[in-house]
Amino acid sequence: MKETITPSVAPAPIGPYSPIVHAHGALYFISGQIALDEDGNLVGSTTAEQTEQICRNIGVLLNAIGLDFEHVVKTTVYLRSMDDFSAMNAIYAKYFGASKPARTTVEVSRLPKDALVEIDVIAVR
Repeated sequence: MKETITPSVAPAPIGPYSPIVHAHGALYFISGQIALDEDGNLVGSTTAEQTEQICRNIGVLLNAIGLDFEHVVKTTVYLRSMDDFSAMNAIYAKYFGASKPARTTVEVSRLPKDALVEIDVIAVR
């Protein structure tokens, strides 16, 4: 029914979860991504900088399974502050462009490693 995928080209998970779960043939669930570099360090001091790193990481994960941003059908964005909504949107739009997946954006009190933003993804082949 499901397959867990841990690509070696992306930052390693910081907890007991799979970076990608492939389910029911065509669905791919990418766990929430924060702005980690290859060594697992949080990078970027602004929401825009962190969103840029997150989108690069999402791109790496999608490419590892033969997909790209056009395959994304749903995202959830977690922001430490809705005051950063516009900054996140500016970067997000560069990556998701015309594909514009369904999206939910919520403000949260805290994220892993005190990140400012986290994004998870559902993609379909």
